[in-house]
Amino acid sequence: MKTIVVRTLLALVAAAILAGCGFQLRGSNGQYNMPFKSIYLAFSETSPLGTELKRNLRAGNTVRIEDDASKAEALFDVLGESRGKAILSLNSLGRVREYALSYTLVFRVRDANNRVLLGPTEITLRRNIAFDESQVLAKESEEALLYRDMQADLVQQILRRLAAIKPT
Repeated sequence: MKTIVVRTLLALVAAAILAGCGFQLRGSNGQYNMPFKSIYLAFSETSPLGTELKRNLRAGNTVRIEDDASKAEALFDVLGESRGKAILSLNSLGRVREYALSYTLVFRVRDANNRVLLGPTEITLRRNIAFDESQVLAKESEEALLYRDMQADLVQQILRRLAAIKPT
């Protein structure tokens, strides 16, 4: 009983010290310090990924999203975006048991003078999904949910890469 009290007390003291010294996990509050004040995103108007990236950048209140590329300090060029679905495994009857879903984005970032700030970068995310022929509609909904999850993960990875760009 005494050791539990001592351990609890030590854990509370350690937590208080860390909180008091200003310790904070990097990116833990969802805010990123971008090395530019404005950016042009070369996504189509109907791109769900572009919409979510814009929403996340606007939430930070530090970056302005420009509709005109000539007014932006940074240009985000989409070189390729694709979704894929491949058979991962079959059951003993030769029917699909699992699919592998993939979401790939290739992009680069340039400054207003056309200098490359971040060279062509490819991010590929993969998720596995079990398949059952008797639950086709449910599995389609699950697949759409997994793609939305991958999209949110992709946006966070893009934001981290943008924040890591060194200003020139």
